[in-house]
Amino acid sequence: MNVIFAGTPDFARVALERLLAAGFTVPLVLTQPDRPAGRGMKLQASPVKQCALEHGIAVAQPRSLRLDGKYPDEAAAAQAAIAAAGADAMVVAAYGLILPQWVLDAPRLGCLNIHASLLPRWRGAAPIHRAIEAGDAETGVTIMQMDAGLDTGDMLLVEKTAIAPADTTATLHDRLAEMGGRLIVQALEQAAHGGLAATPQPAEGVTYAHKIEKAESSIDWRQDAARIARRVRAFDPFPGASTALGTDAIKVWRCEIDSCPRLLDKREGQILHIDDDGITVACGEGTALRLTVLQRAGGKRLAAADFLRGFPLQPGQVLG
Repeated sequence: MNVIFAGTPDFARVALERLLAAGFTVPLVLTQPDRPAGRGMKLQASPVKQCALEHGIAVAQPRSLRLDGKYPDEAAAAQAAIAAAGADAMVVAAYGLILPQWVLDAPRLGCLNIHASLLPRWRGAAPIHRAIEAGDAETGVTIMQMDAGLDTGDMLLVEKTAIAPADTTATLHDRLAEMGGRLIVQALEQAAHGGLAATPQPAEGVTYAHKIEKAESSIDWRQDAARIARRVRAFDPFPGASTALGTDAIKVWRCEIDSCPRLLDKREGQILHIDDDGITVACGEGTALRLTVLQRAGGKRLAAADFLRGFPLQPGQVLG
């Protein structure tokens, strides 16, 4: 089976590698244009492009696929490349561009999307982050037949996984990427033999996972400890949960809810207690949080005891 692949980040790279390992022919890869990255801000190819080039696969990087849009020449070139590929299906995973109808209609079996949530919950750009932030007990991967809506297509395969109390977006991302790669191979193999059934998404339970913005990283100590802890996990590795002491920025990477909070008549964000196990901070609704892994601007992630050796703190100081 000939399969066009459209994707950009590591989540998508895993799926492309699984398709190639399973013996599918991938004549064309679509991915986002190279972006500046790193301290030198040099142009860097996406993980999917790097994988494609390693396997000698043709790569197209249009800025848009709309023939009537801002970059019609790039869209027309992509259209010609897609037509020439003669693909049976297109697999899409975290591509980053909206697919117009002509793309959805181009392959014989249409476009199949690997989505990292249990649809219809968490349609949109950041389903892994939002599931952790909301305190969901489980998530998973949905293989979806794409249509013109935003993650509204029929479900083809679904698999669930529990969200562990210690899961971060990084750990859950890796687990779901492996699951997605395995499921898309299964979906295409079933489709090749006519055994893939489509199920419409339920009308109830629709939620939207809006894109993560850097501005969300700031910790609001007026929130209760459980909510802050979820956001710390959800924003690891990006954008990180941040606070400040005066002009010094501090990122919090690990924390625990303090089961025996102290001095909760104090101001939210106030440091209550410090020891080798962490820095206990007052939060909203009479709760407290112990910060166990922190990072100064330009520094490394450090356990609290090591962090405090280079950045001494005192009870009574107020963060935020």
